[in-house]
Order: sequence, then structure tokens, then C-alpha cells
Amino acid sequence: MINYPNGKKRILQEHITDTSRRGMALETDINTTNIYYLDRDIAVIHKKPTPVQIVHVDYPERSHAKITEAYFKIPSTTDYNGIYRGKYLDFEAKECASRTSFPLFSTVHPHQIRHLEAVMRHGAIAFMIIRFTAHDETYLVPADKVTTFYNNAQRRSIPYSWFADNGYLIPLTIAKPVDYLTIVDKIYFDQKGGSS
Repeated sequence: MINYPNGKKRILQEHITDTSRRGMALETDINTTNIYYLDRDIAVIHKKPTPVQIVHVDYPERSHAKITEAYFKIPSTTDYNGIYRGKYLDFEAKECASRTSFPLFSTVHPHQIRHLEAVMRHGAIAFMIIRFTAHDETYLVPADKVTTFYNNAQRRSIPYSWFADNGYLIPLTIAKPVDYLTIVDKIYFDQKGGSS
């Protein structure tokens, strides 16, 4: 267990001696975690493909095609979706290099906020995963807290300290570098008497 100055305790479920994990992109860590969940039939969660319109393709060799021009078809919604314990999950993941705040308005777009609000209205478990690379901390924040901040914002970024009060520090293990389902269990299932 590691004690942080903000009073949060972080439990390392497996001792990590390999420093090569540091600096890995959040997306890679989430994808690794999702493969772990899928392989053990815990959940089915995938990264959504970004809809792209291919405009021009070059064929430098007969057996190789190279896309030279493409455009986003429509604005993307969120990064990941799937199903866990009979509930639809939908979430966005962002990395942040700042030590002091998360630049909400420059990294999360209005259509993504509307999407999160819509899936929550229909009963989805929706959240954001935010990694502060400077602190080597990754938080899960329920979407309703993010959308409320966004809709009532007095500032364009969320202070780092806000995440300690409104988010949940995600456990770190080798097999599950972003074990977000332990947090989902805690806030969406365990507090409701284990209902699914």
C-alpha cells in the first residue's frame, strides 16, 4: 500500500518491478485490461473504431495499399463501450500531462458530453478515465460528475484536486494496468446491494 499526501491510499495488487510500463499510453493499458477481461469472460468491452471516409489510396507496390487522404465522417462519441454484469458501459479515456489541472473544454467536446448524458438517461454506466501522467495516477470519474462540471463550469479546466474528491483512483496491476471494473463494482454494484 502506498500513502499519498492527499490522504488517498493506493494498493498495488501485484508488485511491479518492471519500469517499462511507465510511459505506455493510456489506450494501450486499457486495451490490455480489456483483453484480460475478455479472455476470462468477465466483460466484453472494446474500443470504438473512428469513422473515416477514405478519399485517396496509392498503390506503391502491387500488394500494398497506402491511404494518402482520408477525413473523419462524423464526430466520434466516446472511446469505449461494451457490457458488464448485464449493464451497458460507455466511457471516454484521456491522458493529461499537466500536474495541476485537466483541460476539460479543449479535450472533451460538446457532442461527447451530450452522448454521455444520453446513454445515462437510458440506464448506461457511463464514466471517464483520466490519467495524470505527471502523477502516474489514473482516475475513474462517473459521467454525471463530469457533465455537471462541464455544464456549470466557471473555468475551462478541472483542478487536479477535484479528482481526489470526485473520482476514484484505479488500481494498478501488471495483468490489468487500468483495472477500472473494480471501481465500477464499487460504485455501481456494491453500493446498491450487489444488484445487477
